[in-house]
Order: sequence, then structure tokens, then C-alpha cells
Amino acid sequence: MELILEQVSISLGNAVLVQPFSLAIGAGETETLMGPSGSGKSSLLAFIAGDLPPPLRGQGRVRLGGRDLGPLLPETRRIGRLFQDDMLFPHLTVGENLLFGMARRARAERLSRMREALAAAGLEGFEARAPHTLSGGQRNRVALFRALLAGPEAILLDEPFASLDMDLRNSMRSFVFTHLKERRIPSLLVTHDLADAPAGGRVLTIDSGGLVAA
Repeated sequence: MELILEQVSISLGNAVLVQPFSLAIGAGETETLMGPSGSGKSSLLAFIAGDLPPPLRGQGRVRLGGRDLGPLLPETRRIGRLFQDDMLFPHLTVGENLLFGMARRARAERLSRMREALAAAGLEGFEARAPHTLSGGQRNRVALFRALLAGPEAILLDEPFASLDMDLRNSMRSFVFTHLKERRIPSLLVTHDLADAPAGGRVLTIDSGGLVAA
């Protein structure tokens, strides 16, 4: 499964935020795009996911596993996302948050998959807990597995480690990249901090003129 961008660009009126560029991300690979705040990194992710808000405008082609995503609604693109904020629903339990994005299956199967995810996240027995009772790292692990349980074919990472302290940041980086590699899910990380990039992964930069370069 590959995530492929072909001559993708982002503009606002006559201003080009991201100059046209192409990128292929293979199964289990994480590529990193670095740049300062306001350089168009998050807008690029929104274009790939299919929810770029106007008046921003994206051009170019996005393909995932051979599918052209351009005509597809965001909910049918099979792209997961992780943000700086874990985005857990505060009115749902940890278990209910994990069940939320899961495809409709037999109840017993869904519950089994939810509990397996909790065990993999080191949170066995936490299904009835409220999100606000968890630590920051625990909440981020729940957010990752909620995204994985939805069966994504690619994942977009929008500064997901920025709000964590250094020790937690390092452990979460390892946790996230290990699980994405094991599941052979291509991912694109945008960040302003080189320390967030996975070891050995390609790092691209975007300059003030929107030019993307390796």
C-alpha cells in the first residue's frame, strides 16, 4: 500500500503556500515534512484527507493503494489522523472511544477487538475509565488505537507529540512509529521539530516561499 502525491500544491487566493511537489510513501514508511508555523503543513494534510476548508485551494492528485482519492468524500478515503490534541470524546469511556471509529461488526467481535487494542496499548482493564482520568501518554495511546481500529490505509500525523514532555514524547514517538511499521501503514508527519522524525526516515522541508525540498 502506497500513499502517492502527484504535483500537489496549496494556495490561498493568488498566494501559493505549498509549491507543487510529488512524494511516494511506501507501506510502513513515515516521511516527515518540516517547516515553521503557517507554512501550509496542516493545510496539506487537510487536502490529502479531503477536508481542506475554503478559501484555501488544493491542486494535484492523491492516490492511495491505486485509488484516486480526489472524487472521494473524507469518510471514504480510509485515512486516519493524529493531532496534537488527542481528540478523545470526553462524554464517552475509553472503550467507547475505541469502538466509535470501528466498522460495524458483530458486537462480540467489536468488543474483542477493543479489548485487544487496550492490551496492546498497555491499558488492559481501562475500558470503563473516563478519558480525563488518564495521563497524557495514555490518552495519546488511546487516540492512536482508535485511529488504527478504523482500518486506515494511511495515517496523517499533525504535530502529535508537540504537547508532550520530553520523556513522554520519546516513548510516544517509538510507540507510534513501531505500530505503524508493524501494520505496514504509510504515514506523513508534519512538524517543526526534527527530533520528532523517525530515525532513518526521509525528511523534507518547506521554506517561506512554499518550496518543498529533500
